[in-house]
Amino acid sequence: MPPSTDLLQGTLDLLILQTLAPGPMHGWGVAQRIQQVSKDVLQIGQGSLYPALHRLEYKGWIRADWGASENNRRAKFYALTRTGRKQLETEVATWERLSAAIGLVLGGIPEAQA
Repeated sequence: MPPSTDLLQGTLDLLILQTLAPGPMHGWGVAQRIQQVSKDVLQIGQGSLYPALHRLEYKGWIRADWGASENNRRAKFYALTRTGRKQLETEVATWERLSAAIGLVLGGIPEAQA
């Protein structure tokens, strides 16, 4: 089992918004897609996923509609709203700025101290 990867505060929101950008998806599908795209490095548990989905819905960044899943079970499907698409752009820009800054710090540490 790979080591646990704790996400930075707010990173889960970014991952969910990005995962929903192509189109609606049910909650479990969001978690599976994140795990798949990250090559099993990021695994989002239900205890983190569903509170995040509810939080994003409350903020108006996503909306939820009931539908049938692939196995014909009733499931909530989540989709980005117009506000959510704008927020995704903001979140991506913030992430790029933050990751570049972290890269600068890591690049500035001599190997003997790392």
